Amino acid sequence: MSQIKKYLKKIKLEDILAFVMITLGALMASFSVACILLPNDAIDYGTAGVAIIISKMTGASLSACVFLVFLPFIIAGILILGKRFGIKALVGSLVYTVGLDFFEKIPFELNTEHFLAVVFGGAVLGAGLSLILRHGGCIDGSEIFANIVVRKITDITGKNFSMTYILIGFNACVYMAVFVLINRNAALLSLLVYVIATTIIDHFTDHFEAIKQVTIITKNPDALVSAIKKELKKTCTIMDSYGAIAGENKTLICYVNYFELQKMKEIIAANKGTFSTVSTIDEILR
Repeated sequence: MSQIKKYLKKIKLEDILAFVMITLGALMASFSVACILLPNDAIDYGTAGVAIIISKMTGASLSACVFLVFLPFIIAGILILGKRFGIKALVGSLVYTVGLDFFEKIPFELNTEHFLAVVFGGAVLGAGLSLILRHGGCIDGSEIFANIVVRKITDITGKNFSMTYILIGFNACVYMAVFVLINRNAALLSLLVYVIATTIIDHFTDHFEAIKQVTIITKNPDALVSAIKKELKKTCTIMDSYGAIAGENKTLICYVNYFELQKMKEIIAANKGTFSTVSTIDEILR
């Protein structure tokens, strides 16, 4: 009991809000897929799309397929991106899976054309995923997969890369599988879902798949640099700077991806007396 009390004391209002938003986003996404997209011959993208294809081809339970496909990616996310991210990803995935099972049993019908229904479903899906991503969660294994690949490439080359091309390639394979294994109409409608959902996600998360530049102004850079190296395995550019009020200080510049940004925020929060900004970088030239 004492350990549970200690854990509850550590939970901040911000963390509770994040889990509430992740839960809401996962329910919106599962409602969109189960009640709008699937009845109108469209599917979700990413690893959810892979699970839906498996379910359609085998007749197995959709929610079971989704969870089994998600599970290895969630485990990889915990190992590589940390327990905090892993817990949020697990909660989001569980809610999404339970939501699919629940909404599949509810009679719901949009009395409109397939095209309009898919557009609306893609918008609801994109809004739900935006809520999840903005609060540090994830319910799609393709994003974790892309993160792992980018990390490996960065470790080998020493260069920062965007996840964009990996995600596009992954989803291209999903839609080609839909085209071959299901039918071309489903593939085209699903592609429309992808375009609409990712457009909404990009708007609300400022291109989450792109590289993020974090600029930190501080008087005590050593602790920050040490934590960034230890927890993110990243290095920083350090420059002398001067504030009109604060006087002499140091400016740190570090490049991370969207999922690493959550850990970066924790590191900055643990080191008081800093001023930080985040900006999106489309490309880094060498």
